[in-house]
Amino acid sequence: QVQLVESGGGLVRPGGSLRLSCAASGTIFSINVMGWYRQAPGKERELVAIILRGGSTDYAESVEGRFTVSRDNVKKTLYLQMNKLKPEDTAVYYCNQEVAADSSRRYRAYWGQGTQVTVSS
Repeated sequence: QVQLVESGGGLVRPGGSLRLSCAASGTIFSINVMGWYRQAPGKERELVAIILRGGSTDYAESVEGRFTVSRDNVKKTLYLQMNKLKPEDTAVYYCNQEVAADSSRRYRAYWGQGTQVTVSS
């Protein structure tokens, strides 16, 4: 089994910064795509940013230029640096990692438990 543990959420004022982390543990041979998603009250879960194993990234237009996604393949950890935060960034943020348990490289997606980010004055 694989567990994803998120940390780093909290309350921040508009214009502030937060850094989220998502550490994977368990039976892990390889991790492919990692990503951050968020879900605001009354809205559907949406993609925020993804990063491929080789480091290529993609962002939602709403966070482009403000958020930076990164990963440490040795530590099996995903990060999201969030700068210039806005009230509309308020949501529960979830990490997602595609994990293969062995050399067959059959990847399965796992989700973190979610961490609350609130941007308010």
